[in-house]
Amino acid sequence: MKITVSVIKADVGGVGGHTKPSDGLLDAVRRTIKDSTGLLIDHYIGYCGDDTHVVLSHTHGVDSEKIHKLAWDAFMAGTQVAKEEGLYGAGQDLLRDSFSGNVKGMGPGVAEMEFEERPNEAFTVFAADKTEPGAFNYPIYRMFVDALSNTGLIVNKNLADGVKINIMDVEKAQIAELELWQDKPTIEAALMYPGRYVVDSVTTKDGEPILAASTDRLHNIAGTYVGKDDPVCVVRTQKKFPATEEVGSVFNNPHYVAGNTRGSHNMPLMPVRLNSAATINFCIPIVQAMVFSMHNGKFTGPFDGFSTPDWDLIREKATEKAMAIRSQGFIHPATLVPSELEYAEGYRARVNILESKMRPIEEQDTSNVDKKMVYEDPD
Repeated sequence: MKITVSVIKADVGGVGGHTKPSDGLLDAVRRTIKDSTGLLIDHYIGYCGDDTHVVLSHTHGVDSEKIHKLAWDAFMAGTQVAKEEGLYGAGQDLLRDSFSGNVKGMGPGVAEMEFEERPNEAFTVFAADKTEPGAFNYPIYRMFVDALSNTGLIVNKNLADGVKINIMDVEKAQIAELELWQDKPTIEAALMYPGRYVVDSVTTKDGEPILAASTDRLHNIAGTYVGKDDPVCVVRTQKKFPATEEVGSVFNNPHYVAGNTRGSHNMPLMPVRLNSAATINFCIPIVQAMVFSMHNGKFTGPFDGFSTPDWDLIREKATEKAMAIRSQGFIHPATLVPSELEYAEGYRARVNILESKMRPIEEQDTSNVDKKMVYEDPD
């Protein structure tokens, strides 16, 4: 049976700032999704920080206008409640006034794949907040390229054969299909710069989908800062795909990602429990893991992948790394380079003042300097 799993998320309002959606906002989203009689097989609704996400199973394929409109209507309903409650950033990620066939390019993030359901279908959904799509580059590299992180790349024949990784240039809206293992250096060169090159999807050599991730960059769409891009990602697991624990453990080294307060800092990505609010401790970037089983499109779960005690240690490490880099204040690399600053207009205003005060350095008179003079040892 061919099933499509669609993960769609949007920030349409937060309590007192960029913290978490209100209960009223979430109830409005739930009511809209629940009223979609016959359109869905199953659904799950949650949030990561101030981003609300819906996980939907259905038989309408990827990029389905019906499914995308349902998500759009749900987020619009949430936006209406956010306005009534005075939530911060009401409708922030909805960059158009009306739906036009597909939510891609309209603000919400989308990760979806269609596949023939296995008898014991397993997949994990990752949702992040206060960061950008390239935040998943390093974990995905560890999943499919780094045998030091994933022994399955050695002992699992299908993984050892390599996969196809589709990498998007988010600045030029172009995509390249690269293969392991012959394109390994090229993949690594691309993943070095997650602000520009982002993993869009991963498939087997014969085209069976394994992973899909959201890649939209909101400031590229809106032309100005409207929030970080807060990516979502769905990964099929077990058997010929990475094991669930191999997929989860790639987040156990909290790596530095772009994001944080005002979307202008490098900070570690902290794994947190499901439905966690964004912290007001500098707004450390966070990621959640929703672990599902599925049969005939019906969900069992999610199990909270980052809820076990060992992840408390990882959270401590992330906090220590966050405080360490923030102790450097505004000096790069604690802050992003100018081209990646989300409040670039404000920074440009400061630089314009600086440039207006600049004056040429007068050429120094060096005519009395003996150009042949060399250093002599006083001894």
